[in-house]
Amino acid sequence: MLFKVDMTVKLPADMPAKDAEEIKAREKAYSQRLQSEGIWRHLWRVAGTYSNVSIFDVTDAAHLHELISALPLFPYMAIQVTALCRHPSSIREDDS
Repeated sequence: MLFKVDMTVKLPADMPAKDAEEIKAREKAYSQRLQSEGIWRHLWRVAGTYSNVSIFDVTDAAHLHELISALPLFPYMAIQVTALCRHPSSIREDDS
């Protein structure tokens, strides 16, 4: 199943820079692993914000929840999830 996930990161203003950099490094490694596995299919930065729009290809909503909950930045995120389905006019064969 495909899901669009909007994520906005809100790190505490008083978080030490060293802690912020460490958690961001763990987040990057985790997200790149999921991208390599084909689970996190697309990842776009939202210009001018500390936000992204992502497309996940997962078994079901529970699988998506498991993956998102494991994000190192999860405690500092506002997340909105939208289920997607194939559009009948799409010319892509891999978007189901």
